[in-house]
Amino acid sequence: MADAATQMRSENTAQYKTTMSDAYRKRRRRELVRKLVLNATVLGIVVLWTIPTLGILVSSFRPRNLMTTSGWWTALFNPFMEGQWTLANYINVLTTDGMGNAFMNSLLVTIPSTVIPITIAAFAAYAVAWLDFPGRKLFFLTLVGLMVVPLQLSLLPLFTLYQRAQLNGTFLGIWLAHTGFGLPLATYLLYGYISSLPRDLIEAARVDGADPMLTFTRLVLPLSTPAIASFAIFQFLWVWNDLLVALVFLGTRMDVALVTTRLAELVGSRGQAWHTLTAGAFVSITVPLVVFFGLQRYFVRGMMAGSVKG
Repeated sequence: MADAATQMRSENTAQYKTTMSDAYRKRRRRELVRKLVLNATVLGIVVLWTIPTLGILVSSFRPRNLMTTSGWWTALFNPFMEGQWTLANYINVLTTDGMGNAFMNSLLVTIPSTVIPITIAAFAAYAVAWLDFPGRKLFFLTLVGLMVVPLQLSLLPLFTLYQRAQLNGTFLGIWLAHTGFGLPLATYLLYGYISSLPRDLIEAARVDGADPMLTFTRLVLPLSTPAIASFAIFQFLWVWNDLLVALVFLGTRMDVALVTTRLAELVGSRGQAWHTLTAGAFVSITVPLVVFFGLQRYFVRGMMAGSVKG
């Protein structure tokens, strides 16, 4: 009887192990299939997203006669054919179409329009988060409320005000406009990060005799670098790619034209000259790519800013 019971337990144990092993293999197969489907889907999306950009890049280096007679993909099948590639499109854009001057104007507009609102927003976020002053909650609620106001609603009254102050067509005017449009969101995002800093650090600085300005510059500002860099990417890209505000407050004069307005002019006057337009498009995205890849190590940390208290 004992031997029969032992044999039965052994058989049950072996059957259980076999069943668990089969279930594990099935689960592993299902997980593998899900991963393969997910990876294939992501790869497909990446390819579909990249193909148009690749086509524009290839077209920007092709002569006009080849662009009008064959598709851009033919250059990839015959990459070493004589006369297949040229830099004339970029030279033409940078020298004869005013894109070089527009490129410098865009830098002159974008850099101050990024630095000014971030600087003001950092001070405002620190004050709302850690300083006690009358109307602090009302100020913060007003700030959050300004985020829902569409930009288009403020263009006409601001344009009228600029006419009276003679700021239309000036870089100062567009700096102030971008600062006003970006300040509410910048303050809100930086507040979320700065308010999550450990209270012990702020109190320790106060005990050591640091005034609010010293605490902000020596402690809060260095710790807020990820959030500041993260918003700087968004603000820089938004200002650099902006067309509406540039058209309203700067116009299309050659001395103040930006990259976006020059590209709009090229589309209007050279709708068939795709070899020039494609080169101009890639000139315009060079700086945003440099900024993004230069600050990308702060991007994920900045996106998580304020998500964990303390």
